Amino acid sequence: MPAQRPLILGSSSRYRRELLQRLHVPFTVQSPDLDESALPAEAPAALAQRLALAKAHAVAAPHPDAVVIGSDQVADLDGEPIGKPGTHERAVAQLQRLRGRTVVFHTAVAVVCHATGYVGTALAPVTVRFRALTDAEIEHYLRTEEPYDCAGSAKCETLGIALLDAIDSDDPTALVGLPLIRTCALLRAAGIDPLQPAHQAL
Repeated sequence: MPAQRPLILGSSSRYRRELLQRLHVPFTVQSPDLDESALPAEAPAALAQRLALAKAHAVAAPHPDAVVIGSDQVADLDGEPIGKPGTHERAVAQLQRLRGRTVVFHTAVAVVCHATGYVGTALAPVTVRFRALTDAEIEHYLRTEEPYDCAGSAKCETLGIALLDAIDSDDPTALVGLPLIRTCALLRAAGIDPLQPAHQAL
């Protein structure tokens, strides 16, 4: 049997790393170095897809024999991209805008292998309806979770779930940052099947 290609997660996100670990496939992590700014008039879904693919290619360039995963998430409020707040003050302003509103979180994933020429991409939109949050609720949540590295300040895997009225998605881990159903499909197409013993971590 030929040696399996190494798998690299091209991301600095601890959330994506923890999600990928669920597949029990050995991988390493390398952070891509690229500008994540939106292009003029770029739609949120297009931005997420472009950045996911750019991250994968950036990491794959010095590792052509590897299979590389890139991913990105952009929150979409009526066509306006909402990114990571970075600071407490920006997070407060974000959640004040989002309360009582419906937001689509576009989570894109790309898998590439330069040696084989494989390129696969997928988009997993998640529709989220925020509760009509009070300022006190917003402040308590932010002080508790400090979700300043999360798009739209929404850290749904912990206390952030209490911000929401509803979530609609066909890929349940997409909102956390990596749609594992779509990721598995792309990995299989690239030659890595998590359900095959040869790919499982020892």
